[in-house]
Amino acid sequence: MNLMSPRRGRPAAVTLAAALAAAGTLTLVSCGDGSGSNGSGPTVSTRPSAPDTASFSGMPPSALASSAASAVASARAAASSAASSASAAASSFDASVSAATARANKDAENELKKVPGRGDALSDVTMTGAPRARTGGLLAVVVTITNKTSEKASYAVQVDFLDSSGKAVETRYVGAENLAPGARAQPIAISRKPPQPVLTPKLAKAQRY
Repeated sequence: MNLMSPRRGRPAAVTLAAALAAAGTLTLVSCGDGSGSNGSGPTVSTRPSAPDTASFSGMPPSALASSAASAVASARAAASSAASSASAAASSFDASVSAATARANKDAENELKKVPGRGDALSDVTMTGAPRARTGGLLAVVVTITNKTSEKASYAVQVDFLDSSGKAVETRYVGAENLAPGARAQPIAISRKPPQPVLTPKLAKAQRY
């Protein structure tokens, strides 16, 4: 018996083995897994597989909303804390100045009640605005008093705070006592009005006594 293929010259045994292998493959594909009731073929599941969340980036919507709410709450808390700190700083500055100068300021007020006009010591007094960063946001002016006479003297000064129309809406008194000739004092006049509307300080009176 001739086992050689007459056309291609391949052994018939090789051709037969290939045919058997192909048949085995078809059989494996068509076989069920034994779980079906009729054994007619493989069972195909229609349930989708769960997503691989390990490859996700960012946060789900609920987490984003929670994060945004937390950020808003934090911003509000920070703003409230900053406002409280500013108020505390203003109160602290005001208290420290008042404690050091309350008596001299009261004496200055009493002295100026007796003075007609603007007084006799305007040329001995100048004013400079104090940075709000140092005053806790308060409007304050440094009143520089220099004794330009040849004798020891005390001074009483009145500072008016004017609105945009030029009207005095607040008045403060500062003083310096027993300044030696050529000596200088720098009391601070502080407005306790709100920051708005903006007020303008004016040297109203200055008296030497």
